[in-house]
Amino acid sequence: MRLRLALAAGILLVAAAAPAAHAGPGDELSVAGHGTVADDGTVTVSGTYRCLDDSSGPVFVSSTLVQEGRSAGIGGTRAVCDGLEHTWSNTAVVKEPGYRAGDARVKATLMQLTATGPLGVPLPGFLAVKDSDVTLR
Repeated sequence: MRLRLALAAGILLVAAAAPAAHAGPGDELSVAGHGTVADDGTVTVSGTYRCLDDSSGPVFVSSTLVQEGRSAGIGGTRAVCDGLEHTWSNTAVVKEPGYRAGDARVKATLMQLTATGPLGVPLPGFLAVKDSDVTLR
C-alpha cells in the first residue's frame, strides 16, 4: 500500500511539472448538467468533447466529482481525436464517503499523454479543462 501511495505521489509531482495546456483551436470539453448516483454508490457523469490530433499520444477525458468538501476521481474515457464532437461518460463506485442526490461539481479534463518524463512516466498535456455545476439524481 505504501508503495502505491509513493508511486501515486511521484506521478502527481511529475504531472505538476508537466507542460502547460497546449490546446488547439478545435479542442473543447463540456459537462452535462446532471449525473446519477445509485444506491450501491455507483456515480456516472458525462458530457461531450472534441479534439483534433492524437498523433503525439493517447488522449483521455478524466473527471472528478466534488460534493460537500469531498472529492473522488470518477473514471476515465479514451478520446477519439478526429475533429468531431463525441460524448464521454465516466463511472465509478464510491462507497466511503458516499455521494447523494443533489448539487455537486464536476471537474473534467481533456488530457493527452505525451513526452516521457525523467522517471520514464508519460507526461500529461492539458487540452481543455471544464469545472461545472451538476445535479446528481
